[in-house]
Amino acid sequence: MIEKENVRKAVRDRYAQRARSGGSCCGASESCCGSTDPVSKIVGYTEEQLHRIPEGADLGLGCGNPTALASLREGEVVVDLGSGAGIDCFLAAEAVGPTGRVIGVDMTPQMLDRSRENARRSELDHVEFRLGEIEHLPVADSSVDVILSNCVINLSIDKPQVFREAYRVLKPGGRVFVSDIVLLQELPENVRASVEAYVGCVAGASMKHDYLAHIEGAGFTAIEVLKETTFEPVLSGLSSDPQIVVDGVEVDPETLGLTAETAREIGVSVASITLRAVKP
Repeated sequence: MIEKENVRKAVRDRYAQRARSGGSCCGASESCCGSTDPVSKIVGYTEEQLHRIPEGADLGLGCGNPTALASLREGEVVVDLGSGAGIDCFLAAEAVGPTGRVIGVDMTPQMLDRSRENARRSELDHVEFRLGEIEHLPVADSSVDVILSNCVINLSIDKPQVFREAYRVLKPGGRVFVSDIVLLQELPENVRASVEAYVGCVAGASMKHDYLAHIEGAGFTAIEVLKETTFEPVLSGLSSDPQIVVDGVEVDPETLGLTAETAREIGVSVASITLRAVKP
């Protein structure tokens, strides 16, 4: 079992590197698909949206586009859990307008530096970024209309606590819109035991029914999966240099003691979902 603090440190270190390099969680400095634009379009962002956000706000780290389904309204207060370089915060800021407010929360100082610079250059006074862990949000009770999160909660070592915190800060009637990675069947233990895979959003993922149970257990109602996509593995050069990319994480089957067939099973075990829930 991976030590909790080791996981947290690994996540923080990996995303600090992404903030410095400007790349996704796939490889050393860029997305596994080349630029970040193709990755973001695949998971649901439109070309128009990507052109409207500040340069450098999209690092290709998402697995969906929760803002597209959130039906944000003028004047609402929005909190983005694990805001990264700020892509969803900036899209939300457009929707809520200058009478609203958007708060991004991230535990990586380097990400905050990047997102704050993006906000400064865009002269968006109603967007701010706060240092904090999503298990302990630096946000007041019952002060938020909408919670967003994009491919971040799967990395948490205490997912039930994340949803309890989301419930705490939401006003009655507040909504949650989350895009995340879940499992449709259990992964091999050697994959789950890999910190590298955990940071890459795979080994830290919960079974889908457990994930939904965490949300219900926090007190949310009207829980609905709005979109679900299974990730097929991308296999290249299996005979000489086997590499598999499943939602941005590169896995060498031989390193993990996996056959090519097992690797394919992993690909169909991983799904991206976008869901909504309501605080009564």
